[in-house]
Amino acid sequence: MAKLKKIRLGDLLVQEGWITQQQLEEALAAQKDSGKKLGQLLIDQGLIDEKSLLRFVAEQLAIDYVDLSQFQLDPETAHALSESQARRFRAIPLKNKSDGTVQVGMSDPTNVMAVDRLERVLGAEVEPAVVSESALLRAMDRVYTQSEEMTNLAEEIGEEMGGEADQGLLEVRPGAEDAPVVRLLNSLFTQAIRAGASDIHVEPDQETLRIRFRIDGVMQERMTAERRVAGALVSRLKLMGELDIAERRLPQDGRFQLNIENRRIDVRLSTMPTSHGESAVMRLLDQTAGLIGLDELGMEADVREEFDRLIHVPHGIVLVTGPTGSGKTTTLYAALKAINNLQQKVITIEDPVEYQLPLINQIQVRPQIDLDFGRVLRTALRHDPDTIMLGEIRDMETASIAVRAALTGHMVYSTLHTNDAPSTATRLIDMGVEPFLVASSLRAVVAQRLVRRVCDSCKAPEEPSRAVLAGLRVDPEELAGVTFYRGQGCAECNNTGYRGRVGIYELMEVDGAVREAIANQDRGALERALQAQPSHRTLRESGLEKAKTGVTSLEEVLRVTAEDMEYAEFETA
Repeated sequence: MAKLKKIRLGDLLVQEGWITQQQLEEALAAQKDSGKKLGQLLIDQGLIDEKSLLRFVAEQLAIDYVDLSQFQLDPETAHALSESQARRFRAIPLKNKSDGTVQVGMSDPTNVMAVDRLERVLGAEVEPAVVSESALLRAMDRVYTQSEEMTNLAEEIGEEMGGEADQGLLEVRPGAEDAPVVRLLNSLFTQAIRAGASDIHVEPDQETLRIRFRIDGVMQERMTAERRVAGALVSRLKLMGELDIAERRLPQDGRFQLNIENRRIDVRLSTMPTSHGESAVMRLLDQTAGLIGLDELGMEADVREEFDRLIHVPHGIVLVTGPTGSGKTTTLYAALKAINNLQQKVITIEDPVEYQLPLINQIQVRPQIDLDFGRVLRTALRHDPDTIMLGEIRDMETASIAVRAALTGHMVYSTLHTNDAPSTATRLIDMGVEPFLVASSLRAVVAQRLVRRVCDSCKAPEEPSRAVLAGLRVDPEELAGVTFYRGQGCAECNNTGYRGRVGIYELMEVDGAVREAIANQDRGALERALQAQPSHRTLRESGLEKAKTGVTSLEEVLRVTAEDMEYAEFETA
């Protein structure tokens, strides 16, 4: 076994001047209550950053520090440990050295018992290296992706089904928890949650079954199998969603809940017949993730301050607009979180209810029993609400009731599908609402999109191309001296260059000049009035600000904000 020095981390950090004696004592007291490791507590308290601490520990132990985000793991070497062993020991083999030793990344290399057990399992002397625990867990998720297991299970299903697709239904009866199709779905959901997927697509093709995840708004293929496996998978999903497994000619919608790695996941299932069999799409909602607040949406400081003020006005309509998947519901929930208190009566009308909120009356519309948005909204107004959140304004009826509610002293939050903030008033008028009523009831409109964040682990400066600048209609001289970034692709971001998403926003406050322009249906006057608002910026301008600060890339801003013709020109440039 490799000889490691025993170190007293806290005393060494005080000795080297990283923290004071008082800070150490406070952290040790907190450690008794929380049970956390001392190093993690110091990181949580902002007294030291994780990389500096890990480098310090490595220096004291005279071993290597390995940044797993930049380290190219060899799957064959890593698989010398099974997934259960790697997770139990919080360790992963990094490389086989020429002297016969194995370098193993460990979150706690001072754990002598773990090192001893690793040497027995690996049959070689272990040379520990310090790694970040969070990076280690992400690396395990990448190495042990379950793809091989999923492929084997899919093959097993195909063999059991033989030549008849319908025989697969024998393996999806309720209670058959050991059936290959059940284990395949469990692996599929686990892999999707670990990858941060928002949707799972099960798509039968002419010869194959293709399974894809939507991650950060972009589709990524995860596995393929024989097409006949699709029948068993979709049938099992229908059972979970309490749908009719015998009906394959019509679309069906359902929902169910799962507990995966101590997280409660709400799954919205939709099936649809295609020429090659039924396809299924599942939207994954992590109920344990918690709602984000206004500060976490990514709004610029002045926009966030103005939006916060507008959602607290006593009556009127605040609309959030954008295409499907642009984060509108997240913004509405953040607004509800900001105004939710015992002094407010809040009712939400949704299809479906996505997150459970305390103190709020949440109603699920059910069109199949004539419980639609209009009917529920009319009833909700008789329950003395202060604020109503309407999932979407879809037609003249809901629009007119929402306007009437706003004009009679209620605050209404809702969403609408428009390209930008100024188009929202036009859309309401086109629905049949009188222009003067739109002008009188509307308080604010937020148009938004989601752009992918540049991966922090592999971001590097880049020189903007002329094609991108032309697509954004930006003068290169305006960007002189600004450093832009893009991700090079690494293990942390699955070689995409992006990791996570953030919103870009256009806020239109309906003040006197804007109200007059809406009432007169004068688009030119409306745009001039918006230019006079200090907190107003277009979606593209909001995206450019995020690109200038290195949050996203210029290409991503162009992808999200370009109109069809502009984007086509950019693609062919």
